[in-house]
Amino acid sequence: MDYVTAVPHPRSEAARPAPAGRRSLAVALLSGALGAAVALLATRQQWSEGTATVAGGDFPLTASGSDVSGVPAALAIVGLAALVAVFAVRKAGRLLVAALLALSGAGIVAAALLGASDSGALDDKAAQASGDTSATVGALTHTAWPYVAAAGGVLILLAGLLALRYGRLWPAMSGRYERSGAPRPRRRAPAVDPDRPEDIWKALDRGEDPTGA
Repeated sequence: MDYVTAVPHPRSEAARPAPAGRRSLAVALLSGALGAAVALLATRQQWSEGTATVAGGDFPLTASGSDVSGVPAALAIVGLAALVAVFAVRKAGRLLVAALLALSGAGIVAAALLGASDSGALDDKAAQASGDTSATVGALTHTAWPYVAAAGGVLILLAGLLALRYGRLWPAMSGRYERSGAPRPRRRAPAVDPDRPEDIWKALDRGEDPTGA
């Protein structure tokens, strides 16, 4: 009895990465956009609070994420732009943009975790409120919003890692609007009928010689 060995079709082998590419693309888009939104939202919230001693007693002070550090918000915008730019470039350019996306997420995580225990912003406000440049904030407490910003950075970092791993499988913007180096074919001028005055006038308006061959 003859045994027939099944040979995989080349087309089916080439099509295998497509589902992985689609899934990774969807996850990267969702995590990148969500991470940027979460990071931007978190930087507008209160990260710390305390009191400053003034002539009338203790004066309450609060600091938002943007007061503590402008890095997370700036990197969230950079990451969002890089997420969009991934689809506008190919090959080496896509790898570079994906790396920028991942670094943006990592930078947000680092800046947010450093800001979680920072007191510099409130110390500056305490100095302004008391009029004493050496004054520091008292009864300092922190909220959970820095860690929320860090979570947004993790999502952006995940999007960047997915772009580095699966970006070659993702589609790119259509090249329909890209200009090629080939010269455009010249449009042939419509034929001029010497027996029709309107054709002669139209040729003159176009700067053509209606009597030419």
